[in-house]
Amino acid sequence: MNIFPAIDLYEGAAVRLFKGDYNQMTVYDKNPLNIAKKFEDCGAEFLHMVDLEGAKTGLTPNLETIKNIVENTSLFVELGGGIRSMETIKKYLSIGVSRVILGTAAITDETLLDEAIAKYGEKIAVGVDIKDGYVAIKGWTEKSAFTFEAFCKKMQDKGVKTLICTDISKDGAMKGTNRELYKQLSEQLDLDIIASGGVSSIDDIKALREMNLYGAIIGKAYYTGAIDLKEAIEVAE
Repeated sequence: MNIFPAIDLYEGAAVRLFKGDYNQMTVYDKNPLNIAKKFEDCGAEFLHMVDLEGAKTGLTPNLETIKNIVENTSLFVELGGGIRSMETIKKYLSIGVSRVILGTAAITDETLLDEAIAKYGEKIAVGVDIKDGYVAIKGWTEKSAFTFEAFCKKMQDKGVKTLICTDISKDGAMKGTNRELYKQLSEQLDLDIIASGGVSSIDDIKALREMNLYGAIIGKAYYTGAIDLKEAIEVAE
């Protein structure tokens, strides 16, 4: 299993939100490249990034920050947050981002999803943010009409290779991850599933690895020191 330490971007800084609430934001570093380099020093090969401003606006306000990290590390960078057009996808891939994540757009713009998969294949992942059993959209502010099971199955049928599945109720809460959810998904789907939200202990890492998941995202647990990244990477492998 691969470990994806996370950097959330807001106004060029590395931040974390509590349960997706923009009013509960902690700034960790004004220069996110510092954090990305620390990840590398711990043995990380992957990086999960979200542009929180982009998630709200659909624009690319942190493009230069992202480019700086891509150019100055050897990390495989996957990026989400407001990617709603082929133009934006192309922009991010052209600066060296390895994989882009469609969230809201995967639900609201099926034509874009189909076109993106047809053109870029495995470089397109889909973020499935789960709230009360349904897929949430627009920076977690709205619930869609899709149950997460139906939506994940639909993504598999469309040829999506990677799903990043987040249980919003667990995100940033440091209460452990939703193991039942990931067990269910890993048994039902033939996809690369990345667990996100509430991965807050080495026990979580062990449990997810035993499910043969493709990856797990570590966010707040790294920043608070609850998980030693180096140890997490070793355990996951």
